[in-house]
Amino acid sequence: MFSLKSSIFILIVSIIGIIGFNTTVSGNHSWGSYHWARTANPFTLKLGDNITTAWDNYLVTTSNDWSLSSALDTAIVSGSVNAKTCKATLGRANVCNSKYGSNGWLGVASIWATGSHITQGTVKLNDTYFSTAKYNTSAWRNLVMCQEVGHIFGLDHQDENFSNPPLGTCMDYSNDPIPNQHPNQHDYDQLATIYTHLDSTTTTSQTVSGLPNNNASDSAEWGTALRKDSKGRTSLYVRDLGNNEKVFTFVLWAD
Repeated sequence: MFSLKSSIFILIVSIIGIIGFNTTVSGNHSWGSYHWARTANPFTLKLGDNITTAWDNYLVTTSNDWSLSSALDTAIVSGSVNAKTCKATLGRANVCNSKYGSNGWLGVASIWATGSHITQGTVKLNDTYFSTAKYNTSAWRNLVMCQEVGHIFGLDHQDENFSNPPLGTCMDYSNDPIPNQHPNQHDYDQLATIYTHLDSTTTTSQTVSGLPNNNASDSAEWGTALRKDSKGRTSLYVRDLGNNEKVFTFVLWAD
């Protein structure tokens, strides 16, 4: 028969276990050690505007949201690439929208890295789906824009289960976009952790050496599947370019 002390001990251990589990799920969502090299905080990352007017307000919202981080700021700059191909530019993230086709995805973020340092990135928003009644909403546009730009900083998803309750962050997979249109405090805390240390150089300018600029829209060209979401679809790919250089592609699939 359990004593009162034993019962209290079991209750305390259970509470600690629950708290520990929740912290792990929500608060540790960097991917590897990938980050932009910089010599001071906060640093500024340029977001290249290669989008149509239908997306402008969402890019502004995303830029303002992520700039609340203590680690970084974002600055929207004029675009300089064809939105259909959305080629990467050193030292920035190019944000593009186009009708990329009925290929299954709402948005993708691709990040080029040399070693652990991110050197360039792209975000693609697929108007083939955003022109449909289901996805042509402010909530879905905010969620996808916010999430794909978040990946460019080195953030992973907080959760990849569509059916559980929303976590209140755009870095969450959910069937309900309304609560998940913006970052939450866990995202800002994780960015502060990722960018705690400083580097001796920077990759946020256009003066660093370039990487091969292969930016495919087809999953067959994204490389090796690294992880699947709760619906069994690959959510992260890697393409090894050799010489310690890689391209990572995060995918948010449409239903």
